[in-house]
Order: sequence, then C-alpha cells, then structure tokens
Amino acid sequence: MSMKCYFSSMKTKLFAAMAIASVSALSTMSAYADAAAEKVLRGARFAATLQHQNLHGHMKKDGRKTPVTLFLRGENIQFQYKVGKTDYRFHMRLKQNQFDLLEIIGNKTRKFSNKKLAEKINNTDLSFEDLSMRFLYWQNSAIVGEEKISGQKCHKVRLINPDKSGDYRIVYAWVHQKYGALMRVVGYNAAGHPLKQFQVTDLMKVGKEYTLKRMRVDSLRGNKVSGTTYLEFQKPTKAPGARPGR
Repeated sequence: MSMKCYFSSMKTKLFAAMAIASVSALSTMSAYADAAAEKVLRGARFAATLQHQNLHGHMKKDGRKTPVTLFLRGENIQFQYKVGKTDYRFHMRLKQNQFDLLEIIGNKTRKFSNKKLAEKINNTDLSFEDLSMRFLYWQNSAIVGEEKISGQKCHKVRLINPDKSGDYRIVYAWVHQKYGALMRVVGYNAAGHPLKQFQVTDLMKVGKEYTLKRMRVDSLRGNKVSGTTYLEFQKPTKAPGARPGR
C-alpha cells in the first residue's frame, strides 16, 4: 500500500470514528435534555394548574371583556368562558403521556374536535389550544438554552407537536428558573413562521406557588403584531368550592 493510500485510509477511519463519537454524544445529550426538559415542564404544569383552586378572570380585546374561569383539580381541569348569558364549558384530563380535551354540553362530555383547536375564542387572539396550554404536555421537548425574560432567569424549552392538530408545529417556552412559572411562549407553524406570542407581564403568589396573573397575547403576521388580547386572573380569596359539572 502506498503512503498516500495509507493516510487516505487512516483519514477515512478517523472521520468515521469522529462521526460515531459525535452521534453518541448527541444522543446522550438529547436524552439528558429531554429528561431535564420534562422536569422543567412538570414544574410549569404544576404552577399553571395550582392543584386545587378556582381562578376567575377575563380575556380583554379592544376594550371588550370575555369572562373566563379555570376550575383546577390537579389532573382534572375545567375552564369556561361566557358570552352574554351563555357559558361554554370544557374539561381537560391530564395523565402521563396523555392529554384529552373534552367539550361539556348539558351534563354530557364529548371529545373536542381537533379541527376547532385553533379557533379563536369570541374573536379574541386566544384559541382553545392556547387557553388549555396543551403544548405543555407534548412529549418531544428539550432545553435549548437559558435566557432572561423581564430580567428573570428562564429555561428556554423547545416543544415539538407530535401530530398535525392545531396551528403550532413547534413551540418555544421560557420557564422561570426559580418559580417554575411560564414567562413567555412563541408558537410557530410548519414553515417556521411565528404565529403567536405570549408574554407574562405579572405573576401572583397563591399559597406557596407562583402562577399567571396577567399575560399579553399577540397574533403575529410576519414579524408584525396583527392583534392583541390580555388574559388576566384575580387572586383567589376563598377556598375552592365543589367541582363544577361532571
């Protein structure tokens, strides 16, 4: 074998070994990132649901308010919004590796249509998938960095939609490192264009946990804001009552 062929062969083997080592390292990092991301998301979900509380508030756009209530019972969450004298109620069942969104009509529940997930609620900038924050339960997640939001240190988590339901294919969420509360969310479509941005402007302490008090939700067209809605909740003042509905 000539010296030229020998070094060429050695170079090929070296590149192959480096490639295998890189893939192995990336696989290990990915597994670690997924476990770390799930831990962060568990905290964010806990902070968002607050286990056993009733949160009353409203969605506000162009001076018009739509009352909204969250009934939080750990893995069972109901939310409702009111238009005129009509209440629209929904039920979320949260289990490990499973997220079910149900619509409550009368005393019966039925599976909520995936086609309606991206529909805007009462002409606000919040959709059903936004209010339910179903993206927090997507299993394909990883911590991709650390950034400050409003001066607060946050984990930046990437979440990938496991199916084609809803508007978002990928979501980035910034989670407060100390309090575990969501601080910012940006959702992107399949083409990689930002569709919506959620910016938490105020947190409140309920018991020992911090959760959302006020959030600005911007619909985006390109990099421009095409609509804005505020989601605001009042701090609970009484112990939660009986669980509503079924």
